[in-house]
Amino acid sequence: METLFFVASKTVGMAARVETWALLLMALALWGLGRGRTRLAGWTIGLLFAGTLALTLLPLGDLLLDPLERQFPARPDLTQVDGVIVLGGAETTGAYRLWGGPQLNEAGERLIEGAMLAHRFPAARLIFTGGSATVGREEDSSDPSEMVRDTWTALGIAPDRITVEQASRNTAENARLTHDLVQPQPGESWVLVTSAFHMPRAHETFLRNGWEGIVAWPVDFRSGDLAGLRGIWRLDRNLLGVNLALKEYLGTFVYRMTGK
Repeated sequence: METLFFVASKTVGMAARVETWALLLMALALWGLGRGRTRLAGWTIGLLFAGTLALTLLPLGDLLLDPLERQFPARPDLTQVDGVIVLGGAETTGAYRLWGGPQLNEAGERLIEGAMLAHRFPAARLIFTGGSATVGREEDSSDPSEMVRDTWTALGIAPDRITVEQASRNTAENARLTHDLVQPQPGESWVLVTSAFHMPRAHETFLRNGWEGIVAWPVDFRSGDLAGLRGIWRLDRNLLGVNLALKEYLGTFVYRMTGK
């Protein structure tokens, strides 16, 4: 059942991407031209052009991500910390297998902030949770965790403080498998580190899986300054932001409907 949910979530996630709908509109326009349905083709091409122009000129990604990223405060006050949990997603495993060393993507702040918190609270455990999340291709699920372990060790974290969970493929499995591995005790204080846009779904999922009172530590903020002009003529940036937001809104809805 968990594997079915994983495959279904990845498949549905593809439908939530803007480029998927853009390709469907292109196909519809070509079909209309081939069938002599010029009015349909014209409306379809016009809709595609208007959508592309809006994504190019307007910070739509920021507008959609901003409500997600404002649900938890950045850098809340911390006193007692027994452990820090960092969610996977910052690793570029293909480049890691090819070149070695820490190969991080735009979510690399997750690992950096995790190490910073570990230095700030030297008695706290540092947990990484995440395996391979690729559908249809066999990968070594230890690649992300081994790269993270090497990176944190190089940043001065003692190896005996680091625990890795390398079987999870999504946020629900992150929460459940890490809880089984760590066995948090009543009264302990744990900090959850993930990207700010992902934090609402992640925090709710961890609470559902027995992590009582876990503290959200959002990082990797993407929405930026809505009063600025960063979104103008940046189709690549705006498209990425819209896709991230759509995935999170859809993921939150599905997780709540399925009790994840």
